[in-house]
Formats: sequence, C-alpha cells, structure tokens
Amino acid sequence: MSRRHSAALVAALGMVGTLIAVLPARAEEPAAAPLTWAACPADVNAKTAPLTAECTTVPVPLDYSHPGGTQISLLVSRIASTKPQQRRGILLLNPGGPGGSGLDQAAFLMNKGLPASVTDSYDLIGMDTRGVGHSTPMYCGLPEELGYWANVPPYAADDAAVIAQAKIAEKVAQTCAANDSRGWLKHLTTANMARDLDRIRAALGEQKASFYGASYGSALGAAYVSLFPGTTDRVVLDSNLADTHLDRDGLRRFARGVEETFPDFAKWAAARHASYGLGRTPAQVRKNYFAIAERLDRTPASDGTTGAIFRYLTFAYLYGDIQYGPLARIWQTLLDPGAARAKAAPPATPIDNGLTVFLAVTCNDVNWPEDLATYRRGVAEDRKRYPMFGAATANITPCAYWEHEPSEPPVKVDNRGPADVLMLQNRHDPVTPAINAQLLRQKFGQRARLVTVDDSGHGVYVLGGNACALDLATAYLVDGKMPARDLSCRS
Repeated sequence: MSRRHSAALVAALGMVGTLIAVLPARAEEPAAAPLTWAACPADVNAKTAPLTAECTTVPVPLDYSHPGGTQISLLVSRIASTKPQQRRGILLLNPGGPGGSGLDQAAFLMNKGLPASVTDSYDLIGMDTRGVGHSTPMYCGLPEELGYWANVPPYAADDAAVIAQAKIAEKVAQTCAANDSRGWLKHLTTANMARDLDRIRAALGEQKASFYGASYGSALGAAYVSLFPGTTDRVVLDSNLADTHLDRDGLRRFARGVEETFPDFAKWAAARHASYGLGRTPAQVRKNYFAIAERLDRTPASDGTTGAIFRYLTFAYLYGDIQYGPLARIWQTLLDPGAARAKAAPPATPIDNGLTVFLAVTCNDVNWPEDLATYRRGVAEDRKRYPMFGAATANITPCAYWEHEPSEPPVKVDNRGPADVLMLQNRHDPVTPAINAQLLRQKFGQRARLVTVDDSGHGVYVLGGNACALDLATAYLVDGKMPARDLSCRS
C-alpha cells in the first residue's frame, strides 16, 4: 500500500476460534556470515536509475518455530552512505503492501528528495519481503479469467453482488490451497516478516537498525519494534494502520478515508470546472460521482468500465493530488457516454505474486468471519454510512474461505520500550484515515509521538511535500530529536 502504487488493501475481522501458542520473538541469533554484494537484477536497476543499488541474499527460516529447517532467501538492496564519519547505521525500508517490492525504495525516496543528511547517516536497506519477487517467491496461480483483480473487493451495488463476489472469493481461496503443494503460504505473516527484519540486521553485522515504513509498512514496523525493542533504533511510521495487522475493521475504514479525502479532489475539480466540466461546486462534483457510478452499474461503458471499476479508480487516484488531473480526465470521458473517447484505464492486470502475498499475510495474521451473512449485513450498513465506497470495503474477501487458521496471535503493540517511534499522518488519507494513527498512537503510549499533517493523500515523509513534517522526521532520523509531545503541522 504505497503512494506510488495505485493499489489497495484487503483485511480480516477480529479473533475467531482458537489460536496456537505464540512463537518466541527471537530465535537464537546465528553468527553473521560475510555477505557478497553485487549488481541488483536488471529490472531493479531500471527502476532505480539514475541511482544504482547493490544487492545481496540473506537466508531466513521458513518456519521460525524450526529455525534449523527449510531456509528461504530474501534479496536485499543497499545504497550505502558515502560519509563514514557521519554514518550512524542502517535504515531498513518498507514501502507498504504486503506484497510490494521494496528493492528500489531507497532510490525512489532519494529521487523524490530524501535529504542528504539522511543518506549520509545511513546505509539505506530495501528488500523484497518473504514470498515477494526476487526473494523466494510464492504464488496462488490465480488465472485472469477468475476475475480477481484487486485486493479491495469490488463495490457491491446490491445484495446479489455480495453473493456473486462470495463465489469468486471462495474460488480464489480454493485455488491458493490447491496450488500450495509445499504448504509454505501459512508462513507468510507480519510477525515472520518482522523476524526477518531482525535477521537482516544481524546478517549486516549491526547491533541495531532504524526503520521507515509507510502504509502496511507501518504495521510491519509496529510489529518489528514491539518484538525487538532491544535491537531497533529510530523508527518512523508513515500513513498508519491501526495495529500490527490489517483486519476487517481496518478495511472498512478505507471507505471512511475516501469520504474524508474526496472533498479535496472535489474542491480541486470545481475550481477547474471550465477545463473539465465536473461541476461548478464541490457538491456538484460529488453528485456527478454518484451519477456516473450508478449509470455504469446499470450499463457498463463500451470499454468494459463498470461502476465498481470507476469507484475503485477514483479511490486509487485519491492517493495524491498529483493524480487529480488524470482522474479528472477519466471522469470527463465518462460524463458523456456518447462522446468519442480514449478508454478509461481499468485496474492493472493482476500480478499473481503480489495478490498472493497480500492475501496470505492478511488471512494468516488474524481470523476472518466465515459466514456470508456477516458480509451482507456489513455491505448494507456501509453503503449507507460511507456511500462513496463502503459497499466495496465491507464486501467479502477470500479470507472468509482461507484454508489455514492463524498459527499465532497477531503481534501485540508493546508500550513498555524506549520512546523511539515517530508517527506521521495526513489528516485526509483515502486508505489509512487519521483515526488509524490515533488508535495506534494510543497503543504505543509513551513510546510514540504523532505528527498530524493538515494535508491530503497517502504518504507524508518526502512524498507529501509538507515542510514541517519533513523537518521533524529528518531531525529525528539524523539527530534523534523526538518531539516532546504530539504535534500538528499546517498545510
């Protein structure tokens, strides 16, 4: 779930059923073996240009309850500090997901303006987390014709649409189970990814590691600093989930984020009515949203754009105001169904690996309700509570039919460690609304400080452009200056 990827998340509800004993936070740490750094794969280099990262492989246990058993590989990238006298250590990076590649994250942030004081202070460490991309990859083998194209369920225009989506969700779960011949998918969890982070730290020969994570990366970071308070250093969590995992309540709050963020796009579009014709006032823009969506519910566009796809695209393009122009163009072409137009871009072609890892982690972290009636009620409730997108985020997901029960409870946020967590949060965020940060902040107690930015979009540090938040986070990473209290930054 990162700002540069217009992708979305899916989640699970509460603790249902019996969970097995908790694994130890830290298995006996192996001695660090020398690592061989070499050129990263060509596709990674293409994304990091003009900067260049180097890569190495770190082995980790597939199952931390049997650390001497099967090992899987993690591909790790590095852009090293060139100022040895200023180097503090390593800064582990996670861009979100779960399921997104982070090998190019260091270069991405540097190309977006990550301050030189940070790159002088740290070796920037990216990675493909377990199951992803160039690390030992895992796949459900989801065929495109199955119609599972995003990790947010499609908007259910009526109750029949929920029932229809349940059939797709069940088939997805069955496909994942049938193709998981080695039984590896159950080991894709946030807790195991946090354990992997500490193994990477040890493999790099560091006593401690700092961490920056955005979106789902905030949940991973919360788990990491909770499991390993003794070996984490300075931790920055950006655009926050409410806990160490994404659950069904968190998924439903996506719709709250859309309701809170859409007025910023509506105001932008109304100011440009002469160019796009989407409405002279924000209220007219909102009215046109429903008019387009409901017409496409009845009759999809000639290029196949349905009401569900239109709503999903609007949600995804609210990730940042840099995308408002392309979103307005899509709306403009859909307002007049008879006009000649270019195709509105549909959701990206499904990437099986990314969808697989997302599903496995969210389904394995917590138990999901299994009765269809729960989802039918939730969709009906949220269609009224959050009319723009609630009937999507409350809809049923494959986790309702997932084969594996969680092997351990989700990591509990630890509020007893050092005050080393700086949280950043936009007030208007379409996927991780501000209430999430407030909930997570409460769990951390005095371990954390929250900086709330009066701005819109998904992603604060470097990506958001807010000077106050940029300066506060940079001062913490470089000099360890933690704000004395929670703060707000003006737009």
